[in-house]
Amino acid sequence: MTKLWVRAALLGCGVVASATAYACTNTSDASDAVLSIQFDSLPAPAVVVGDSLRDTTGAIVQPVVRAFNFKGGEIAQPPVWFQSPDSGVTVDSASGIIVGDSLISNSARIVATVGQLQAVQRVDVTLRPDLIQAVNPEDSLKYSLGDTTKDVSTELQVKLTHGAANDSVVKSWIVSFMIVYTPDPQLGELVNDASKPSSVDTTNTSGIAGRKFRLHPKFLSSATQVDSIVVNATARYRGAPVAGSPVRLVLRLTPLS
Repeated sequence: MTKLWVRAALLGCGVVASATAYACTNTSDASDAVLSIQFDSLPAPAVVVGDSLRDTTGAIVQPVVRAFNFKGGEIAQPPVWFQSPDSGVTVDSASGIIVGDSLISNSARIVATVGQLQAVQRVDVTLRPDLIQAVNPEDSLKYSLGDTTKDVSTELQVKLTHGAANDSVVKSWIVSFMIVYTPDPQLGELVNDASKPSSVDTTNTSGIAGRKFRLHPKFLSSATQVDSIVVNATARYRGAPVAGSPVRLVLRLTPLS
């Protein structure tokens, strides 16, 4: 989980205007004096217009901010004030509950303030996801026993859309991918663009999410094996699968001729 830290230090009795916030505090009895605050990353990258920010279970969530004293101890129930200087969202100043009120091209800043310290997280505003469909329901990987650069597929992609006509894309939404059939569990895994194992992606500005399959040729049953990998892709809204979930994606494995 990504976390933002803002630290305060004793520099006379002034506040320094920089990326680091400074506060004047007497450390002789500073068990309740805030040295730093930690704003945990939000549980979802986007909030739907007309709805509150929710986690993957569909529950409305409150941002989590932690405060620490000069001894490194966490301060219980620090007084936190939330706001956003941007359009697109409204934020309850006490609870931090975020509501999407209009589409914006950039992400909205959510600012948490404890005393003189502030930390920021960002959230996108998107449309309600109504349908998930395959972009390429069937694809192929021509593998090589000697050249591992040939053993990673193109992305197995899905597209998330909004509305009865499904003509509006849904950006910044989490999609989960899972291998549901493979001739051997060790034959390969899903990876991201950096070739790191990953089974979750977030839709881009075109509403598309995807994952690649990386093959481990040593686990093929023969040098000429022909088989398929089946992957399911699922998106959820308010805890329920979006229509079309799970999307079945098939990758056919054949030897490079």
